[in-house]
Amino acid sequence: MSEDPRKNMSHAEARAERLAAKLRENLRRRKAQARAASVPAADSGAPTQGLSKRPDES
Repeated sequence: MSEDPRKNMSHAEARAERLAAKLRENLRRRKAQARAASVPAADSGAPTQGLSKRPDES
């Protein structure tokens, strides 16, 4: 059997690898949240724009 390559790493290298994995995971989650926020919800009934003018303020 082959050894786990992480056992041959120093403590600092293992920490850096864990940190990099967490950062990638966080980036994927934030990108998914941004994509979800940019798609307007069709069934919510809420306006998709910010403030709109009243009909009498043309």
